[in-house]
Amino acid sequence: MAAEAFAEHLQHPVGRGHAPAGASVGAAGGAACGDVVRVSVVVRGERVHDVGFDASGCGATVAAGSAAVALVRGAPLLEAARVGTAGIAAELGGLSPGKLHAAELAADALHRALGAAARGQARLAPVPERVLVAMSGGVDSAVAALLCARSGSQPVAVTLELWSDPEHDSSGSCCSADAVRLARSVAHSMGLPHFTLDLRPEFRAGVVDPFLSGHAQGQTPNPCVACNGHVRLDAMLAFAESLGARELATGHYARVHDGLLRTAADPAKDQTYMLSALGRTAVGRMRFPLGALHKAHVRELAREAGLPVAGRADSQDLCFLAGSGGKAAFLARHGGLAERDGELVDRSGRVLGRHRGHHRFTVGQRRGLGLSGGEPLYVLATDARANRVTVGPHDELRTSHVVIRGARLHEQAERVDRVRLRYHARPLPCRIRGRAGPGPHRRLELELGEAADGATPGQTACLMGGDVVLGWGTVA
Repeated sequence: MAAEAFAEHLQHPVGRGHAPAGASVGAAGGAACGDVVRVSVVVRGERVHDVGFDASGCGATVAAGSAAVALVRGAPLLEAARVGTAGIAAELGGLSPGKLHAAELAADALHRALGAAARGQARLAPVPERVLVAMSGGVDSAVAALLCARSGSQPVAVTLELWSDPEHDSSGSCCSADAVRLARSVAHSMGLPHFTLDLRPEFRAGVVDPFLSGHAQGQTPNPCVACNGHVRLDAMLAFAESLGARELATGHYARVHDGLLRTAADPAKDQTYMLSALGRTAVGRMRFPLGALHKAHVRELAREAGLPVAGRADSQDLCFLAGSGGKAAFLARHGGLAERDGELVDRSGRVLGRHRGHHRFTVGQRRGLGLSGGEPLYVLATDARANRVTVGPHDELRTSHVVIRGARLHEQAERVDRVRLRYHARPLPCRIRGRAGPGPHRRLELELGEAADGATPGQTACLMGGDVVLGWGTVA
């Protein structure tokens, strides 16, 4: 029977060469393996209305594409989203390890097409219990989905594909094609529908390009804040509405209090800084199942549930830098910021040494200056136009006055009593000079209650009242 099922799909492939009008297309494979699958999907209402595929390469790839089409044609959208590698292999009567790659490619292409079609065409009726869960292929997001299911919700999983780079190490990233495949596998093992959203153009425009231009201007941007606040979570909240889910759950360590972000119970894992650019409307639709938990408890829950990612290492911050050869190599390859000889000077302008480009340095940096002897020196400022880096002793780094630009307050300025100037940095007591109400502000001045070890231009200033996030801005 197994051989007959495979032969039927190979000799009489379902939907091969069919490209429905107005279809969303997903593709997988390429030069590395020589096999390519393209799946075209049309969604109307709550069902897969039409679907076709094309494939090149080995016979198993053609058969797998046919099996994927046969499994989802006419199916309810959420049922189609439960079809993965295992289901495609089963439709073919089982595949040997050598041919299983074909089913993986077909599943990748199918889910890219389903995600694009659902994003643009689906309009599922609202279901109060339905919640969209962002799954990255890590333990935190898997446990978030688990806890949503245990609470009586109906989780639907989504994973974002954000970046691709020949130099990119997918094993260290939460946004690569490998991570998407792992997340889909985990979601399907939990019985959840899973969608893939390709946000690579939006991520490049909204996160990577500002990261590159910021460094070119002598700043040190925080791309994770931009990603969460303006690209990733906004896209998933809109996608949740398309699927009839009002709320989006994530594996972030954060809590919500009166419609505002509140720090997590585990201070070592708290991620409110990275979420600080979220608006109140978005926060009101967020759910953070891990906010009251500690990391050790999360891993224990994963082990007890038999989740395959229970012991998986955490992904790194700045996911698009994973395996890229480091920030300097990334800036050179994607931003054209090559090595350029410049001066290391003190406050008086006295030349102390040379460097290979201002973009390699950030305010507060001590290592990598190439200066020896005497007291330790730190980066005090960078001048992009002159390609000059100013250094000095620690006392010259400290400041009690910080200006932020592009700020937004959720409450009156007088409620702000603390500010966090770096991720994982200790909040410092502060007050905002002058009066300022809720809303956007071109410029705010912060007076710190204790001196900071430098305020790095381009970094996020997370404004707080106690343990609640009241606003944010960018250090000027």
